[in-house]
Amino acid sequence: MALIKFGGGITAMSGSIAGNTYARNRYGAYVRARTKPVNPNSDRQSAARLTMATLAQRWSGVLSLDQRTGWNEFATNVPMLNKLGESMNLSGFNHYCRANAALIAGSLDIVDDAPAIFTMPEGDPSVAITVASATSLMSVSFDDSQAWVDENGAAMLVYMGTPQSEGIEFFNGPWRLAGAVDGNTTTAPTSPTTIAVPYQVQAGQKVYTKIRIVRADGRVSEFFRTGSAIVS
Repeated sequence: MALIKFGGGITAMSGSIAGNTYARNRYGAYVRARTKPVNPNSDRQSAARLTMATLAQRWSGVLSLDQRTGWNEFATNVPMLNKLGESMNLSGFNHYCRANAALIAGSLDIVDDAPAIFTMPEGDPSVAITVASATSLMSVSFDDSQAWVDENGAAMLVYMGTPQSEGIEFFNGPWRLAGAVDGNTTTAPTSPTTIAVPYQVQAGQKVYTKIRIVRADGRVSEFFRTGSAIVS
């Protein structure tokens, strides 16, 4: 389904209608033929579906009325951005699943109580990543003075896209979780740290990455990009 904004005609559109997909990149709006995604039913896809099924069951069968009310209150007070960059409010159920899917991906504990702080974690504009083909490791530099670093149950999740040729200037997926940098109250992680890359890489390829911060209370930042890195 496409999201359309009307003005003097149509001023913005994002999504798919009648075989066409409308989107926007750094160069402006574009339209392309819609492709039907394949469904290989991989282990990662099965795990993602199981996660969502588990969270949906917890929402209706485990959470108390007060807990669901707390997530709904959080949702009312924390607007998000839609595909057109406009402010919108998700449901409490959406926020519960969004938060805990990220926590589960990072091997962190599920949070059933809604956050008491009505703001999303900020990103880290200082994050820089380099990738080495010889070791199949990425080096991740980050601001180790941020609040999540000294917090048990918090983490920085690092996602990597499929390696691209050096001439590619725009990438928007698919992404795979490479790993997490876990916060720790006693022994906080220090910058830089290394994470194994989830794909085979060769020198000269270009790698795109994106990051999100998860806090122990269930707040999850928007994804933020780190730019591209040429594999050394």
